[in-house]
Amino acid sequence: MRALAAQLRRLPPSCGPVRLVGVDGHAGSGKSTFAGRLAAALGGAPVLHLDDIASHEELFAWDGRLLTEVIEPLARGATAHYSPYDWRARRFSPPRALAPAPVILVEGVGAGRRALRPYLARLLWMELPREESWARGRARDGEEQREFWAGWTAAERRHFAADPSRPFADLLVRQLESGYEVAPGPAAGR
Repeated sequence: MRALAAQLRRLPPSCGPVRLVGVDGHAGSGKSTFAGRLAAALGGAPVLHLDDIASHEELFAWDGRLLTEVIEPLARGATAHYSPYDWRARRFSPPRALAPAPVILVEGVGAGRRALRPYLARLLWMELPREESWARGRARDGEEQREFWAGWTAAERRHFAADPSRPFADLLVRQLESGYEVAPGPAAGR
């Protein structure tokens, strides 16, 4: 993890003064856990969770809001402000600030989507088959979210069919029994 953190710090900025690093993969693939560990290895880098940007009404139609509220201010070197979505209350919370930092991780399904790729310094893909990812996600979320998952899997299939991320991944991340293995992705060396 330290070697990956050092590699990311050496990249040129990709969004104003920031090196935006996308962590994408299927729901349940371990993106949040990995991003948290990578953020710690980066000395406490901020993590923008796309679950805070998406909503029940906009599972994947949030890119315009993300660009306006987060990407454009960061590209100017300004502090971004976005309103995190509360999935239980089904409403957006008061705005949260996201100041420019040397590295900011953008974690969530769709972090490598077409609209965001021009702003990413690197795209990492959690290499876990979708059915296995979804089974992990369902187990994590429990019976309370069973109905949501039924709709989610269909929406995720449509999203990745129309706007795949994995072919553009610079690095593939596999979770091991202890730690992670990071390998070159399909876009490595482009």
